[in-house]
Parts: sequence; C-alpha cells; structure tokens
Amino acid sequence: MFYVKPLKLCEEFVNRLDAALKDATNRQLTTSQKLWLSICITGIIITNSLCWKRFERSTLGNYCSGTLSKMFCRAKICWDKLFMASVLHVLNTYNIKGGVLALDDTANKRSKKTSMISKAHKVKDKSTGGYFNGQELVFLVLITDKVTIPVGFRFYEPQPNMSQWRHTNNKLKKQNVPKDLRPKKPAIDLNYPSKQQLALDLLREFAANCPHINIQCVLADALYGTKYFVGQASALLNTQIISQIKYNQNVWSGGKYISIKEYFRRNCCVPRKISIRGGEHKDVIMHGARLTLKAHECKRYIVALKYAGEEEYRYIVASELTWRLTDIVTAYTIRWLVEVFIQDWKSYEGWCQLAKQQGIDGSSQGLILSLLTDHCLLLHPEQKALIDRKLPALTVGSLRDLERMNAVLESVEFMFKSESSQSIISELSSKIAEVIPLRNSTKHMSGRNLGRLEPTPSLKYKAVA
Repeated sequence: MFYVKPLKLCEEFVNRLDAALKDATNRQLTTSQKLWLSICITGIIITNSLCWKRFERSTLGNYCSGTLSKMFCRAKICWDKLFMASVLHVLNTYNIKGGVLALDDTANKRSKKTSMISKAHKVKDKSTGGYFNGQELVFLVLITDKVTIPVGFRFYEPQPNMSQWRHTNNKLKKQNVPKDLRPKKPAIDLNYPSKQQLALDLLREFAANCPHINIQCVLADALYGTKYFVGQASALLNTQIISQIKYNQNVWSGGKYISIKEYFRRNCCVPRKISIRGGEHKDVIMHGARLTLKAHECKRYIVALKYAGEEEYRYIVASELTWRLTDIVTAYTIRWLVEVFIQDWKSYEGWCQLAKQQGIDGSSQGLILSLLTDHCLLLHPEQKALIDRKLPALTVGSLRDLERMNAVLESVEFMFKSESSQSIISELSSKIAEVIPLRNSTKHMSGRNLGRLEPTPSLKYKAVA
C-alpha cells in the first residue's frame, strides 16, 4: 500500500482536533504540525507501525524520514493536552454523559537489549511461564453505551532494589531461613510508583479533566482488589468499585474468620441467567453476601461466580453495598471490553508492531500517536453513522483495511487530477527504486558455491565395515 498525501479522514480529524485543543487550552497547532500529524496517523493506518523509514517508503519518498523524525523530536506540541483534547472531542461528538471506567495493564515485548528504550525491564510471560524484556503499561478505558474509548495510560517500571529483594527473599524462604535472618524489605521509592498508584493517578486525572462525565462504576482485575486501591478509588470518585480477590481471603462468619472458599462451600451457589455485556444471556452459578473482609477491615459485597463448564469459582468484591447481586455480576462482565481494546490496539495501531523511539518522551509521544489513530477510527463516518443509529459498530481491522484502499484511491485521484500528472507519475516511478531498494537474499544459493558434495574414491576403504 502507498499514499502520496494524507488520508482525507486523517486531515479532517486533525483539523477537528486542533479546534478541540483551542477550545480546551486556547492553544493551536501550526499548519506544519497539522500536516505532520495527518501524515503520521495515515502512516500508522497504512503500515501498522510507527517507523519513519516505513512512512517514507509507503509515500514513495514524498515525505523524508529524517524530516518526520525531526518533527517528532523537536515539535513544540503539548502532547498530554493534545491527547486529552482528542478524548474530549470524541466524548462531545458522541454526546457521551456517562459510562464505566475499566483498568487493565499489559506488556509489550521488546528485544533483549534496550538501553535506549524507556522503562524496559524483565516481565513475566503469562503464556510460557518464563520472562521477556519489555515495557508495561496501565490503561484507563471509558466504556459507554456507544463506544469504548482509551482515555489514559501510564508506563510502569518496578523498583530495582525491590525486585532484587523479592528474588532473594523468595529464595531464602524456600531454604526455610527464618524471617529475622532474611534481608529487610527496602523502603518504597516514590520514583517508582506501583500499578495501583498509577491507576489512581489516571482516575484522578480523568475526574479532573472530565467532571461532566458520570462514572457509574470502576472495574479492575485482581491486582487492584486491595484495601488501598478499593478504598482510595471509592473515596476519589464516590462510586462503585468492582474487582476480584483470591479464594483464601478471610471473611467474618459464625463468630470467626473463615476463607471465602469455605464460606461459599457452606452457603451453596445457585444457577442463574445473566446478561453478558448487554447481549446474550448465559447460565452461571453464583451467590453473594455482604461480609466483613478481613484484609479490607470493613464490610464488602463478596460474590462467587462460575460460568458453565468451569470448575473453579472466581470471587468478586464490590465496595458499594446497595447494589443488587445480578447488577454487580453483569457490570463485571463489561470488564472484558478493555481486553478487547488492548488486543485491537496491539494488532492494528502500530505502536506494538514497530516503535523504537528513544527515551520516555519517545515512548509516550509515540503511544499518544497510536491512541490518536484509535480516536480517528472511532470517528470514521461509517462508524459514526452506525453508532448514531444504535447499530453494531465496525471492527478496527475492517476500518483500517478500508482506509488502506482509500489511500491508494485518493493518491491515484490526486495524481490524475493534477495538471502535471504525467510528470508526477514519472517522478514517483524513479523514486520507487530509491526508497524500495532490492536487497540480496541469503536464503538462496544463487551466486554461491554449494561445495563438493560427492564421495572421494580414495576413501572408499572407510566404507568397509
């Protein structure tokens, strides 16, 4: 695929984004910044990467990689405000007044040595049980009755001496070394906030920037089901916080503390039907109770839930006790949409495919460009028409495929409408050889010698047994 000018979709999005930025901060993008943003968003859609050389090749040399890179590093763009202006623009376009906030973290694999890539570290690989070098992020996503919108992110980096202490402590534990003989846990370094602290920062930032949005509840996985996070988030937003806890957490029942698993073994769950994300109804086995959770030191709504075909229960915790059991379970099913967003973002929006920008600014600005691409596709005319009519929305992959074809059509139309179309075509033809050089392959032996591959007569005695 190629393009000689930015997609019309991207140009219109950047123009509206500039107007939204002016309304929100009284600042504007320059003409060159708007053109550059349009080129980059188009390049991400076409190449599924954030690579200046790929952009140069896909434009057949029309835009120089060095110039694009220099603009990325030196342009005086207030990236955080630009991203929030884009969020507000999407909210205003769809007239969104409320929704559900969902938190999740994810990792992006990098090469083994990344001295210039910001906050790259050893990450546990859930699929293999091993480790890889990569970057970890915490995402905040707003889920509404119309669209699912990424509204914030943070890069996570573990505290180095804490990781070393944990490794040493676990090793000594296995050797049955007493606690008083093991190294003491190091003090918390505020330069390395935990994922829970990053999540609270995201919630605080969204509440400050979008006070007109009614947050119905906050959803998060088991990592965020702690007393600290649930209590802080509930006080911050004054809304329902729904997360997950482990089976061995203790609750007060019958005059003593027993595990959640034991409590629901004694108080059997019952079959029910629940709506999954506002769609089909599924059979589940569940039960819930308002119990004093020892780890939280207060009463929480605890729910045991098991889908058909599952062997083990999962245990959900909710901070607000006035909700019904079915409402808590139905709300928690919505959390899956943040995982769908992350999968789409990783597959189609460039940053996880190829993005090697250096430093914290390089990683952050590159990620914002990727998320602006997501916002741009959310506002696609075909998408908006369906959502406005309350019809099922289109996938990111299909919209990207459509715009890749539109890029070719718009480029051809531009060339043939030009008075000097023949000279443009000739110039592009000559540039193809420059920007897409043919390279020698080492897969084939053409031009090389296979060597002497035959028996040697003088060694035939070696074949005698």
